[in-house]
Amino acid sequence: MTNITWEEPYCGEGSACFRIGTDSAGNAYIAVSGAEDHYVTDSREALRALIRDIKAGKADHLL
Repeated sequence: MTNITWEEPYCGEGSACFRIGTDSAGNAYIAVSGAEDHYVTDSREALRALIRDIKAGKADHLL
């Protein structure tokens, strides 16, 4: 069983809250708060790239 350490939820106004977690094997996880047993996982580097791209505006078209 994977031991995931979850961060506090990131919440927007009136929207779902998301949680980011990591494990000791170098994996990163994203889940909806309250549904952490249904997560998306990839490497920590992939999570870093995702966050950098979002901060750079590459997902602004989704807003």
